[in-house]
Amino acid sequence: MKKTMMILSILSLALVACKKEKKNTVSNPTNPNEEELITTFKIVFTDVNGVLPNVEAQFVDTDGPGGNNPSAFDTIRLVANATYNASITLLNESVSPAEDITVEVEEEGVDHLFCFDLTSGLNAVITRTDLDANNLPIGITSQWVLGNASTGTSTIRLRHQPGVKNGQCDPGETDIELNFHTVIQ
Repeated sequence: MKKTMMILSILSLALVACKKEKKNTVSNPTNPNEEELITTFKIVFTDVNGVLPNVEAQFVDTDGPGGNNPSAFDTIRLVANATYNASITLLNESVSPAEDITVEVEEEGVDHLFCFDLTSGLNAVITRTDLDANNLPIGITSQWVLGNASTGTSTIRLRHQPGVKNGQCDPGETDIELNFHTVIQ
């Protein structure tokens, strides 16, 4: 009987200890909209007629903002009077294997919008061609209709707009903003 009481006492203490441990263990909830590190931005242009070669421009800063200078910041070079379909890829290459941030932007499309601003004199019209679940544009894919030869800057911004996305670039915060020197020749 002494052994039984002793075993029951030990089990009771073990159960109380387990309950106490569970009670004191609090896991921090993850933030589903936590800003991701974007180290690589790539935009690929494909001629809609399939005649001109693809054009790729990228920005690469593998250690992120504030560290070393970017290892690549290409000029966008496109052919005048052509039409291109463009596709953006965002990567975090500071981790191995590299993380494709584009997937998250697409999954959270109702909270994201790519904005395209061109300096005056740059002969191009850009239209976003993909839509989120609310039929608002995202801009991972777009179409660039080019006019005559010109030179300027294409500013591409990814806006994070949870709960305020309305298809405009004003609301929200900027996740990444790049000013690509652009030559249409």
